[in-house]
Order: sequence, then structure tokens, then C-alpha cells
Amino acid sequence: MTVTPLQGVTHVCFGLSYLVAFLLECGRLAWPGGAWRWLGLGFGTVGLLTHTLYIVFHQPTPAAPYGSLLMLAWVLALFYLYGTVHHARQAWAVFVLPVVILLVGLSFALVSSGGVSPEFGVPAWVSGERLWGVIHGTLLLLGAVGVSVGFLASVMYLVQARRLRKKLNPGRVIPLLSLERLETMNRRALFLAFPLLSAGLLVGSVLLRHNHDIGGNWLSLKVLSTGGLWVVFLVLVYLRYGSRVPPRRLAWLSVAAFVLLLLALISAHPFATGGAS
Repeated sequence: MTVTPLQGVTHVCFGLSYLVAFLLECGRLAWPGGAWRWLGLGFGTVGLLTHTLYIVFHQPTPAAPYGSLLMLAWVLALFYLYGTVHHARQAWAVFVLPVVILLVGLSFALVSSGGVSPEFGVPAWVSGERLWGVIHGTLLLLGAVGVSVGFLASVMYLVQARRLRKKLNPGRVIPLLSLERLETMNRRALFLAFPLLSAGLLVGSVLLRHNHDIGGNWLSLKVLSTGGLWVVFLVLVYLRYGSRVPPRRLAWLSVAAFVLLLLALISAHPFATGGAS
């Protein structure tokens, strides 16, 4: 059964919940008080629950751009709730929620374009010959989580480093984790993302060899942007473990990797547009 109208409603529902949670977190920074924090957590939790129900009932495929965006947003929403509770004194949500809202918004835009019509029940992408395509998409999705966490840690690192250079009063700025902890978070995200991206690209390369339109698929925006993302991460691994490069430069490279990730996620997948006949 097609449920296109419900897609728009549920996207708007959890998207607005995340947006209200973000605004409440901003209010907590401007006017400190316990009520802001609990209200923000409440709306964030409602957004995550609605988001989860949407994924459970619609079962979006990670091979589709809207599905990969939606599931990445869900993982980062979990990351937001955990960080907000665990790091109660830091402005965690102010950095994570905008990324979640951006991903949900991009997913909603793709659904609204009319190219997506998921159905209830067992999705077709689980069956038979597409199983390896799902494995490929899942590996890249897990790698995307690492890229996103590295991006968030890098943005917070750059903000915190700028404050220290300018010797700003800690009592007048948004509280953040120390530079050491943010650098450790970025390093762990890199350690997670690179092998997953490598495995995902390896599976994708094998799948492309079985496609009749090999030239067109290899030159697709999805493949080129994902390959570019892997190259950037290869450079990051080398700079972090093979040479002495300032952490600030590594942080900017992590930001560039996230931009490439977004380009890869919103691009049409060659398996969906030109698979083997």
C-alpha cells in the first residue's frame, strides 16, 4: 500500500520536533535554567520516537538517497540524545541537531520530489540479487556515521581553538569539551569510518563489474563523490598517523570530507538507475 501523504506528515513531525528541541537548547544558553533543558530533551525524544516509527514501518533502503539520509539522521539523533544527557554542561545539541535537521530536510526534499514511494511490508531490496547491494549500502552508511561524528568533533574543535587563541572569557561563550577530548573523538571517528568506507567501496566495485553499463556507472556522481570521500579519508589517515600535521588542518579536512559525504548521499545510486539486466 502506497503511503506517500503519510511520508510528508511524518517527516514534518519529527523534523519540527528536532527543530523545536534545537531552539529550546539555544534558549537554555541565552537564559540558563533547568526547564529549557528538560523541554528540549522532551521534544528531542519525541522526534526520535517518531523518526524510529517511520523507519520501522516504511523500511527505507540504504541504497536510496532518501533512505541513507534518513537513517544517518536517526543514528545522529541517538548521538545527540546520548551526548546531551552524558555531557549535560556542554552545548552538545547546538552542534548535533542542526546536522540532524539538515539530513531530515534533504530526505524530505527527495521524497517530496515524487521519486520515492516506499510501501509497508518486506521491502524488495532485501531479496535475492540485491542483498549485496544492501550490504554495500549498510557499510557506507556506517562509515558515514564515522564521517559525521568526525565532522561534528572538528567543528567543535575549530570553535574551541579559536576561543583559546582569542582568550575569550569561558563564562561568556558556549561551553564545549576540551581540545584533547575533541581530538580524541575525531581520531576514533576516523578509525571507525575508514575501514567501513573501504569495505563498502570494495563491495560496490565488485557489484559494478557485473553491471552492463560499467562506464556510465563508474562516472556517476555517486561513485565519484564516494571515491573522492575515500581519498580524503586516506589522506587524513596518512596525515594523522604518518606525519606531524596541526590538528586544526586535520579538522578542516574532516569538514571537507563531510561535504563530500552529503554530495554522495544525495546522488542517485547506479544500482537503482542502471542495474544489470
